[in-house]
Amino acid sequence: MGWITEDLIRRNAEHNDCVIFSLEELSLHQQEIERLEHIDKWCRDLKILYLQNNLIGKIENVSKLKKLEYLNLALNNIEKIENLEGCEELAKLDLTVNFIGELSSIKTLKHNIHLKELFLMGNPCASFDHYREFVVATLPQLKWLDGKEIEPSERIKALQDYSVIEPQIREQEKDHCLKRAKLKEEAQRKHQEENKNEDKRSNPGSDGCWYTDINATLSSLESKDHLQAPDIQEHGTKKLDESEDDLEFWNKPCLFTPESRLETLRHMEKQRKNQEKLSEKKKKVKPPRTLITENGKALNVNEPKIDFSLNDNEKQIILDLAVYRYMDTSLIDVDVQPTYVRVMIKGKPFQLVLPAEVKPDSSSAKRSQTTGHLVICMPKVIGDLRSRRKEKMCTVRKLPPLLEQIEKLVLAESKHQGYLEEPRTAEPSWAGHEAME
Repeated sequence: MGWITEDLIRRNAEHNDCVIFSLEELSLHQQEIERLEHIDKWCRDLKILYLQNNLIGKIENVSKLKKLEYLNLALNNIEKIENLEGCEELAKLDLTVNFIGELSSIKTLKHNIHLKELFLMGNPCASFDHYREFVVATLPQLKWLDGKEIEPSERIKALQDYSVIEPQIREQEKDHCLKRAKLKEEAQRKHQEENKNEDKRSNPGSDGCWYTDINATLSSLESKDHLQAPDIQEHGTKKLDESEDDLEFWNKPCLFTPESRLETLRHMEKQRKNQEKLSEKKKKVKPPRTLITENGKALNVNEPKIDFSLNDNEKQIILDLAVYRYMDTSLIDVDVQPTYVRVMIKGKPFQLVLPAEVKPDSSSAKRSQTTGHLVICMPKVIGDLRSRRKEKMCTVRKLPPLLEQIEKLVLAESKHQGYLEEPRTAEPSWAGHEAME
């Protein structure tokens, strides 16, 4: 079942920049809508409204659309013309292929003085005797009926025979109402029986309780290899049962009524849900792509399948990714590591192992304003280390002035005459030098 929501109207208002309060034309056809609501509050300036091929059962909530000129409600479940008196500018009304049996309900259209075209073909009332004469005589402002122009002579004759035609139309309406009442009762009874059958299928026990099969529990203790064949057979039998039920539904003869249209819709929704469940089961969940192995080795990955170029010079590595030009930057995530770079593009990873070690903190990523490419600049670590080493090699280590002095020790005369120690230099104190450095 479809509902008229603000989001639905906005999605169908792209021609008006998704603005709904000033909308003049709206198309909501083939949306499985069952009730007409909210439009008179949100779209007061509507002039053209398309609601054909839905499941709307009643004309309502349109009386505030004062500017409405064309209303298309063809192929719906409408049984009576009503609630259109407030549409003052209504000039064209299309009710083709509905279930209107109360032909006298067209009298409510007398207040729509600008109504020029009316379509009622395909309705039960269109098969009534003197249907056209009754409509022409009832609505003097009408110019076209069912695509055929109304001649002045035809109108004069219809007005002359109106007193005779009206009682006949009333009798035919009564017969139609009696038939519809019987069809509604049958549809309700059938719907209740179907609900009971579904309850029985869902509850296999006669009293609605589930019972355990001892043989089944014993067999469940066996190996999985023995259970695979029965599971496949059960799945196949379920498919056969569903296909047989589907064929039986479509081959079953039924009358064209609002109830049969709703029943068809429910059956199609049921089939759609079953197919979705099967497709979900068939879908294999892809394992997450391996970006880093168990040994800690990064892999080259290009899941988005985009072009790229890598420029390696002495100072830095530049990666140019051909990202889609009009892609929002919020969909891109960049992660620079010392040995690899990873870019997530709409959740898909692009990873590249770098030829040299880089500095992540000094790296930068920018989008090109002309091409939209993503340019990542990553300074190298090796070049920085080499420059530091060269600076250390070029600097001359200077010793402190105290250590450069040569200290001569002159000893007093030893007890052993004629023996003197040779002068020696004082050993420098490297611990103090290291502390100064």
